[in-house]
Amino acid sequence: MTTGDTWRPQAVALDIDGTLVDHDERISAAVVDAVRRASAQVPVVLATGRSWQSTVPVAELLGLTSGFVVVSNGARTLSYPAGEIVDERTFDPATVIASVREHAPNARMAVEEHDGGYRVTAPFPDGDLGGDAIRVVSDAELAPEPVTRLIIRDPDASEADFVELAERLGLHGVSYFVGWTAWLDIAPEGVDKSTGLKVALAQLGAEASGLVAIGDGRNDIEMLTYAGLGVAMGAAPDEVKAAADEVTKSVQDDGVAAVLNRWF
Repeated sequence: MTTGDTWRPQAVALDIDGTLVDHDERISAAVVDAVRRASAQVPVVLATGRSWQSTVPVAELLGLTSGFVVVSNGARTLSYPAGEIVDERTFDPATVIASVREHAPNARMAVEEHDGGYRVTAPFPDGDLGGDAIRVVSDAELAPEPVTRLIIRDPDASEADFVELAERLGLHGVSYFVGWTAWLDIAPEGVDKSTGLKVALAQLGAEASGLVAIGDGRNDIEMLTYAGLGVAMGAAPDEVKAAADEVTKSVQDDGVAAVLNRWF
């Protein structure tokens, strides 16, 4: 943490789900207003596990005009609103897919397609993958080429089950994040949200020391420690709060607005 009484953010990085968007898929008017005021003064970068297609509506609602978004947990950084890929990281998930089938035979898997839709081995619960196009395929057809991410989901399992599953899978050569539910995101080795933010900040001419980042999930930990000021949401898991410099209110209590309103 490099902040002090005179410190002021040069840029803002915001997670979406659980940070800007609540569990009912809503963003409060107070948060929209706070983000719009911030973006009128400094670059605001959305950094999310979502795909590009499901990130764009959020950027539009927030009134973001031009800049960059980090999607797929840092594996893709794109210009906004043009959607041009500035940086993309991929990996071959074949070994992980085989290991999942051995240790969690009932799990559903998904990979992002280049057009932003998903290939899935079985339908996911409604809303899990946003409104993106979804195509059901066999395990063999899931990843014929390297991908930006592999999602593992089991609606009948618990979050704790998936923390244990991640250990059993013996994941090597990849990065992974356990979500709020029985959800496991597999990314290329060494890739997380800070990977994409480094690319975006370089394009913007900003430094990590001048970045305030706000998030609520395990996939936000690296982003929070990378930023000059990392802020965890009030309902974040304990390990996320421990990685942050400070903790704000929950998404239901407009935690993002409480942070941004200090400066903007």
